[in-house]
Amino acid sequence: MKPLILIFALTASLALGADWNQWRGPTRDGQTHKTTWPTSLGEDKLKQAWRVELGPSYSGPTVSGNLVFTTETEEKETEIVRALDRKTGKELWKQSWAGAMSVPFFAKSNGDWIRATPACDGTSLFVAGMRDMLVCLDVETGAIRWRVDFMEQFKTAAPTFGFVSSPLVDGDAVFVQAGGALVKLDKNSGKVLWRSLDDGGGMNGSAFSSPIIADIQGIRQLVVQTRAKLAGVALTDGKVLWEQPVEAFRGMNILTPVVNGNTVFTSTYGGKSTLFDITLQDGSFKSAPAWTLKEQGYMSSPVMLGGVIYEHLKNQRIMAIDIKSGKDRWTSEESFGKYWSLVANGDRILALDQRGILFLLKANPDKFELIDQRKISEKETWAHLAVSGAEIYVRELNALVAYRWAE
Repeated sequence: MKPLILIFALTASLALGADWNQWRGPTRDGQTHKTTWPTSLGEDKLKQAWRVELGPSYSGPTVSGNLVFTTETEEKETEIVRALDRKTGKELWKQSWAGAMSVPFFAKSNGDWIRATPACDGTSLFVAGMRDMLVCLDVETGAIRWRVDFMEQFKTAAPTFGFVSSPLVDGDAVFVQAGGALVKLDKNSGKVLWRSLDDGGGMNGSAFSSPIIADIQGIRQLVVQTRAKLAGVALTDGKVLWEQPVEAFRGMNILTPVVNGNTVFTSTYGGKSTLFDITLQDGSFKSAPAWTLKEQGYMSSPVMLGGVIYEHLKNQRIMAIDIKSGKDRWTSEESFGKYWSLVANGDRILALDQRGILFLLKANPDKFELIDQRKISEKETWAHLAVSGAEIYVRELNALVAYRWAE
């Protein structure tokens, strides 16, 4: 990209709001801080800007500069990526490849289409195809720069539920849970640099949770949840710094963990909600439960505000947990849909229910406080919300819709 074009792109990005460039946003924790949200979701406050009809997908939209990227599966055999103009929804380029697959019968009700959310570094877009393939696309043209077939490279079986874990870009590297392991690749070439937490692929290798990066005990590291364990992994060489078995029914460790200082919170289907304390003594890490609650999370990754975790539970209620003590601050009387994607801003939380309902909550540690709600889709909305400045992007099952807060 030429210098003047780069300056223009960066200026446009700042004017539009911070990029939502990966799974759960720029910091991968569902947090945004750039715009004050109104206290209403009414059509006079939150206006639809454009809508584009698409094939089915569960990938969250990715926003970078003046572009929005979205995926879809066509005719149960082709995976597609589209780049749309952020202001108008006009298609700017389209790329595709063969790569669809069929998930097990007990997951069929949720479809066979692409699931992981792409990651963008402003120059390249990294897209996880269902059949354990990572594809790197040029942001400006959509041209394929490289692709890695993990099944072919590592001789592993097809992931039972597809490539679900969303890629993470950091510096010149991209990290993925694929091929039955955690893998670091050179983002410019696709070369595999190391492979860690190898558990053999197949059912056990179909990792659901997406990795994050955090400073724990002064050491910057990957925090990774596999189907069986939670672990800290060195960024440079893939060394496992610490690991902790995590109980779950059929390995359903799905949500993205929350890091608070030197502690890591997770919650699993068929397991518990647990805060693990990570210590470092004489150069060795150790992990142990700090507290445990019997309540179970499921697919929805929680957000944390003011030392309180706001979590959507397996029983479809909402719970607030004091992260230091593990105290149950409150649990909602009402139950909701099967999945919420959560984005926090100041003392507000936006929650997109998979039934197509958008909720606006007050992050109140003392009680469940619903500010407003609005039915925004007649189709299911399993994909994670994307929020960038005054804009909200909702990936319905068969469309991408852009909303803007009124000025």
